[in-house]
Amino acid sequence: MKEKIVLAYSGGLDTSVICRWLQKTYEAEVVTFTADIGQEEEVEPAREKAQAMGVKEIYIEDLREEFVADYVFPMFRANTLYEGEYLLGTSIARPLIAKRLVEIAQETGARSISHGATGKGNNQVRFEIGAYALNPDITVVAPWREWELKSRESLVAFCEENDIPVDYQRGPKSPYSMDANLLHISYEGDNLEDPWEGPEEDMWRWTVSPENAVDSAQEVVIDFVSGDPVAVNGSEMSASELLKYLNDLGGIHGIGRSDIVENRYVGMKSRGCYETPGGTILLKAHRGIESITLDREVMHLKDEIMPRYAQLIYNGYWWSPERLAMQALIDQTQKVVNGSVKLKLYKGSVSLVGRKSEADSLYDNTIATFEDDAGSYNQRDAEGFIKLNALRLRLGGKKGRDFSS
Repeated sequence: MKEKIVLAYSGGLDTSVICRWLQKTYEAEVVTFTADIGQEEEVEPAREKAQAMGVKEIYIEDLREEFVADYVFPMFRANTLYEGEYLLGTSIARPLIAKRLVEIAQETGARSISHGATGKGNNQVRFEIGAYALNPDITVVAPWREWELKSRESLVAFCEENDIPVDYQRGPKSPYSMDANLLHISYEGDNLEDPWEGPEEDMWRWTVSPENAVDSAQEVVIDFVSGDPVAVNGSEMSASELLKYLNDLGGIHGIGRSDIVENRYVGMKSRGCYETPGGTILLKAHRGIESITLDREVMHLKDEIMPRYAQLIYNGYWWSPERLAMQALIDQTQKVVNGSVKLKLYKGSVSLVGRKSEADSLYDNTIATFEDDAGSYNQRDAEGFIKLNALRLRLGGKKGRDFSS
């Protein structure tokens, strides 16, 4: 019986070549897995392409709801940003794909999985660390680290030599390496490899330029339950529907573009551009509802651990015990994050203009007001508070310690 290898398969040039290469090099029976995570491309044609290459076991799955509900939303409960800017659109999709690769391997009796990530990027790390965490005995085949095919031209030649039925464009094509899902679309390569060169306007796919966005601002209200968005403007939606709706809305207003030079886990700096319209709106909204529902020290604790949490996701440690422990803490804080946030969208910007939570708000106007002291706050209490907190500084000053330099 032939060895089986489960391949993460898109039906495009790279993974079609990989499919045939695995069949020839390893004399393996390839099982293909194609995931719809909202990349806005037809995934069903991958079935016909795989069948034409002799693949008998073909998995094509709609994972959009699972992706958003079980991966994107838990990440957003932490207000996650990598290096202060990146909303982790590519990173957060990899653990789900790794999980299904391992599960399909178990279902089909395969001992190996394979992917199309190159040996220079982060995705190889994310796929493989995730797979090893879920199945310590799995074998990973990474063709880009093994074969001699190093260019698009060599891949096309391989297709012609091996009768691979793949649609590849001989003429002009997008010069960018792109990755898309329901959370974002990314662009790398070509002129973006020069960090001084700005992205060309016709590169962007999801958003209009802020300068050309509609001239009127739009208000949107997002409702949260236990830290997750559940409705927009009063209309309840599933997780994937809600994110798709905010993507479309943000795109109209030119929201969510970013241009980042990030530090890859493999050691190099990499410049990429991203469109994350719905995620940008959700991040602002979630921080807004937390501002009135979370205790001060809980908020500060979340802000302290967030960079570490973001780094774990970026580097591929979604299935690690430390990420799971952090998630448990984060999810515990979200039980009181209930209410509504009102935002204004206008020409690339998202402004918070209102927030309310009838059951869980810690904002007390009778204490915060400057109009009178009718509330429970006694201004005279501040004197003792200040003196106690200044005690160590006063003692140091009496000992002649100079704090001015």
